[in-house]
Amino acid sequence: RRLYGRLHLTVNEAKSAVASVFGRKFLGYAFRQAGGVVKRRVAAKAIRTFKDKVRNLTTRVTGRSLKAVVERLGVFVRGWKAYFRLAQTPRVFNDLDEWMRHRLRAIQLKQWKRGRTIFRELTARGANLNVARQVAGNSRRWWRNSAKLLNTVLTIKWADQLGMPRLA
Repeated sequence: RRLYGRLHLTVNEAKSAVASVFGRKFLGYAFRQAGGVVKRRVAAKAIRTFKDKVRNLTTRVTGRSLKAVVERLGVFVRGWKAYFRLAQTPRVFNDLDEWMRHRLRAIQLKQWKRGRTIFRELTARGANLNVARQVAGNSRRWWRNSAKLLNTVLTIKWADQLGMPRLA
């Protein structure tokens, strides 16, 4: 503190500490030990802020097309991926990819609006009739319907065709 005081600098004591590397985060990265090897991971706070930003970009109440949503989201995701490319956590990236596709499926269902339209669009995309009926019957439950039922219809390939970049 004296050294920095002479240089007229202040130390942020909330961020500065002499501690184990495993309990701290540094520029969005944290460290974990796996089998005696220290590996880099994305800090929990960075994942929370990522999800908050994605929620902000993919709200279901805007009047934008799904393509426009994917374009805006793609810019952010590519930047985040470039920053955290050194992280050694492929499972976290896979989970975030699944979560983002889930949000896109919910937006798609909301844009189709009515049960009749949902049924017509799902059957045109090759969905099982029972799945299409079930989703169309619960047409106002976008988040719930966009989970397990639609994974077979609106797949990873569908998200790729929209132009959604992957983290994993």
